[in-house]
Amino acid sequence: GRKALDHVTAKWQDKYPRAMKRWYDNWDAICPIFKFLAEVRKVIYTTNAIESLNASYRKLNRQRSVFPSDQALLKALYLSTFEATKKWTMPLRNWGVIYGEFQIMYEGRLPD
Repeated sequence: GRKALDHVTAKWQDKYPRAMKRWYDNWDAICPIFKFLAEVRKVIYTTNAIESLNASYRKLNRQRSVFPSDQALLKALYLSTFEATKKWTMPLRNWGVIYGEFQIMYEGRLPD
């Protein structure tokens, strides 16, 4: 992970010096995620329900930026939330591999 960070920094340091500095300043908090397989890392950073919900709200806002009343806005937000929660029950891709990795890393803490 650190070699990849050095490579990215060499490329982007001139354009984004503050962002590159933050990566190095926070490296101790960032690097533990690299002990997981790529599939596990993807699940960790892509299943954030709040981000999913915010994306649904942004989509709603793009489709209709003016609502006739506060009640109409609340109804639209409710329906958008309801639709977003349907996606949260979908199975995760490669779940068997991911669960196996968690069982190895956290032996005895997960049900079989």
